[in-house]
Amino acid sequence: MPLPKEKKAQVIADFQRSENDTGSTEVQVALLTSRIQQLTEHLRANRHDESCRRGLLRLVGQRRRMLTYLRKTDYQRYLALTERLNLRQK
Repeated sequence: MPLPKEKKAQVIADFQRSENDTGSTEVQVALLTSRIQQLTEHLRANRHDESCRRGLLRLVGQRRRMLTYLRKTDYQRYLALTERLNLRQK
């Protein structure tokens, strides 16, 4: 189940770097984070949904790779994003 259009538009508006920005690393990580939170809630109610669990792990790995890229390219943006999304830092 994908994110509702309203929530997706709100996340993009909150994290975009310029007016037409929809694909920057910050926006992508924020969208993945909201999707991960949604799937986590679903799995709390449906513990035996293994296909959902696999999808969740895939999204977590994708977000981790994007955060590693951001950490290597612009450390200040990485710190600001992890602080804003309340993510742990390594």
